[in-house]
Amino acid sequence: MTSLAEQTRWMDATEQAALVGSGQVKPAELVEAAIERIEAIDPALNAVTVRWFDEARDTTPAAGPFRGVPFLIKDLFAAYRGQPLTNGNKALKEAGVRSTVDSTLVSRFRAAGLLTLGRTNSSEFGTLPTTEPLAWGPTHNPWDPRRSPGGSSGGAAAAVAAGLVPFAHASDGGGSIRIPASCCGLVGLKPSQGRITAGPQRDESNLGVELCVSRTVRDTAALLDAVRGPGVGDTVIAPAPTRSYLDEVGADPGRLRIGLLDNPSLAAPENLAGARATARLLESLGHHVEESFPAALADPQWTRRFMALWSTNRGVNLAQLAEQLGREATPDDVEPVNWALAEQARRYTAIDYAQALAATALLRRAVQQWWADGFDLLLTPTVAEPPLPLGTIANDPAEPMAPMMRSGQFVPFTPSFNTTGQPAISLPMHWTETGLPIGVQLVAAYGREDVLLRVASQLEAAQPWSDRRPTI
Repeated sequence: MTSLAEQTRWMDATEQAALVGSGQVKPAELVEAAIERIEAIDPALNAVTVRWFDEARDTTPAAGPFRGVPFLIKDLFAAYRGQPLTNGNKALKEAGVRSTVDSTLVSRFRAAGLLTLGRTNSSEFGTLPTTEPLAWGPTHNPWDPRRSPGGSSGGAAAAVAAGLVPFAHASDGGGSIRIPASCCGLVGLKPSQGRITAGPQRDESNLGVELCVSRTVRDTAALLDAVRGPGVGDTVIAPAPTRSYLDEVGADPGRLRIGLLDNPSLAAPENLAGARATARLLESLGHHVEESFPAALADPQWTRRFMALWSTNRGVNLAQLAEQLGREATPDDVEPVNWALAEQARRYTAIDYAQALAATALLRRAVQQWWADGFDLLLTPTVAEPPLPLGTIANDPAEPMAPMMRSGQFVPFTPSFNTTGQPAISLPMHWTETGLPIGVQLVAAYGREDVLLRVASQLEAAQPWSDRRPTI
């Protein structure tokens, strides 16, 4: 007889919630099924690094839309009251620091009825687009365990792709939802800046946003409905949607004008093939696709400006680390790449940082003008290469900035839209001859997640992906 763990392994969160809602299963049974899968499968993945199974067993879920559905939270900046948060850092792991409050988003996950079983692996401070932190070791891609699941939300993506949970929390400061979604064959929506509060401890005007990786568009839409909206003191608030995001799934998107960015100098043939095949499919669905993209994306100065912000964030992370440890942070406390970035940040003046902010504001306006001039979506590969072998982006004390240089080659398409604040989604639309997933990215105008979800569900119906299963 098939166990509940096997029966529910490939059900999405919507279907699992329906089982609870109809009385066919109890929340506790879904929790035990997910725990059984994690204990059986995760040793080969190393996706779930912190586990609080007993708390999940003892928690009565809220009567939200996902009542009783098992869930995992990324080990990066998402405070969960009473539980450890290491941010992928070995010093915090050893110190055993525990959060005293929930982040607002975690509180909303609770209110949605989700039962959290633990944390997923992340690169240290979310810096690199792979998940191989020295604190916890590498997470393996379920499609090929020798390869990276991407990052920094690689633990979340590996867990969902392997069927441990139906969806999982993820965050994105330079592509960290979309990159692992591409590498693991999942749906990964980066919401608009300000769509979901970062309170009470973080600032939604920074590069990072949060939501999930999932196997279906409807799960992403329904979770966005459950957690969207500003919090107390927010300074950046995305325009309010006119209706439920779940209502957009299956809705007619109309005939859209879509630009295609498929520069052969930026991406491998397999990744370009995925974007071009998706362009043909979109045309067959009635949309107009032409080769076009915002000219500002080709600005050679953009990377330097982005790195000024990126390295400053690492400097802030080290200052916060020192506060949490109760002493000054040392090079032994962090990975070489993050120490080097923080050292770089120390060389910037206040004027340098202000100029970087001003330059990114100009970039944001220039890029968004392309949408204002009549385009509805931009189509690109999500990443430039198929999933990388583990160790490709590795810390090197002799060349501490080498991982950043290699990362830039791997992810030329995602960071721009953290700077502009626009919503973007990665969809599993292509596969290599050896069976590795290749994601494509769609980018909408600021605040237009509704357009992304309509088109994403249209593509999901035209070329379903949820029946594909990884080898692990």
